Amino acid sequence: MTRRKILKGMAATSALLAAAPALVLSPAARAEAGALYDDDRILGEADAKVTIIEYASLTCPHCATFHRDTLPQVKQDWIAEGKARLVYRHYPLDGLALRAAALSNCFEGKSHFTFLDAMFASQRKWAGSEDPLGELAQLAKLAGMDQARFDACIADENEMNGILERMKEATDDYDVQSTPTVIVNGKKITGSMAYEEFRKLLEEAAAQS
Repeated sequence: MTRRKILKGMAATSALLAAAPALVLSPAARAEAGALYDDDRILGEADAKVTIIEYASLTCPHCATFHRDTLPQVKQDWIAEGKARLVYRHYPLDGLALRAAALSNCFEGKSHFTFLDAMFASQRKWAGSEDPLGELAQLAKLAGMDQARFDACIADENEMNGILERMKEATDDYDVQSTPTVIVNGKKITGSMAYEEFRKLLEEAAAQS
């Protein structure tokens, strides 16, 4: 994909977002309830005391830093131990991130999170490439996806519209304006954060739950 096509994709993203339908619940009601969606991608136990909702863009360098430097320890110390669960939600900041998000949603269960980790780990390679979709196709192939499936996933307009609807709701519910934004038991945190600092927030949330 050329830079010009990516810019066109960004314009399309804005147009689709503006056309997203209204919420069924009011923003205040959704945020207060901490409502989850039936198709949310969740890693961890349902009865965990701490719920971490992450809004991220797959082309965001700060999101990649969070996934590379902070989240592995969170998974080990909190999610694997049943103390927290992670709800990942896309907040694509450009057209390429939107297509990458649609691609990642073709992977289910733990495979979804494994593929997210791979995308963030290799973000500089594919997002900065002259042919980012070609690089993503290679990454998907390594994850077991054939070319026909890749082509269908990367161009799924219904999936992309759904992602943009959720993006609008994130802005309305939690005033999400940038990535990464993390909601820990209803408390909003913006920007990447080192594990030790993030751990203190998780401990505070666990103590209050």
